[in-house]
Amino acid sequence: MARPRRRFVWEIDWNLLRTFIVIVQEKGLTAAGDKLSLKQPTISNALRRLETHMDCRLIERNASHFSVTPAGQRLFSECVALFDIVSGLPQQMEELPGHLAGHIEIALASHVVCPFFDEVLAAFHRAFPQVTLSMTVAASDDVAESVWNRDACLGVCLMQERHPKLEYEVLYREGFGYFCGARHPLFGQADIPLSALRAESYVSFKTDQMNGALGPVALLRKQEGFEGATIGTSSHLEEVKRLIVAGFGFGPLPIHVVEDDLRAGRLWRLPPYDNAPIVDVHLVYDHVARRSRAESILLAELRQAIAALPLEERTYA
Repeated sequence: MARPRRRFVWEIDWNLLRTFIVIVQEKGLTAAGDKLSLKQPTISNALRRLETHMDCRLIERNASHFSVTPAGQRLFSECVALFDIVSGLPQQMEELPGHLAGHIEIALASHVVCPFFDEVLAAFHRAFPQVTLSMTVAASDDVAESVWNRDACLGVCLMQERHPKLEYEVLYREGFGYFCGARHPLFGQADIPLSALRAESYVSFKTDQMNGALGPVALLRKQEGFEGATIGTSSHLEEVKRLIVAGFGFGPLPIHVVEDDLRAGRLWRLPPYDNAPIVDVHLVYDHVARRSRAESILLAELRQAIAALPLEERTYA
């Protein structure tokens, strides 16, 4: 039998709700314990107490299975909304008429180099110098997950698979070229035919797959019959570039990002020299999320800037 509402509100330990959010986000009790720096029995006990309070099963689990029940899904959605409100209270108290303060969390993929995006941030900072920002770099899938989990107000990433509850807008486009480092036998050679790359060892991003975020790059590789062994992969641009410079093989990098490396002689451009694969980089956000005033203004200014500037002027190749 359900408890009276007033009694429930006073008896519930709100930390149980926070723990439940992390259990669902981390998809397991052990992982939730690691995230919260708590032992697994403590997490299990918290879940058991919450299920007792709610008088229903929230998680189905055994040694090889973990799933959230329909009741658990409803509770998770309500908990996220609840903690969204609570987390915004300090900023609501700080924000006086004509004064904007607060903090904004942004999640980005590792190779976001976009002067257009930088200009929007610079203008925002000039207008609201009291607002602080945190920038977290992660793989594109993790960026979208951060936005969905409300760990970040907005994200900038490639889109491998569209999250059904998030909104995506093309922030900019970047052209990818193939490059090698000074230790590679093709370094410094001119007029290299594409056929010269077919048996060479390869270095790339983990999303360099036909169904991945770098699908256009993978398509070119397939069309040209590049069959060399893949020697190294990473989700981060700097690590892919590190392996290319170290001579592990040739690989794709955003052309405009590595201009300084080309001038310094750390990298050498390989074919194709024209019609480079183009990849879209997206602004991702949750349109129904509760936001602070600072977050709402920054997101609105980014979207307005995107709408005002034609995509060809936000394309770097």
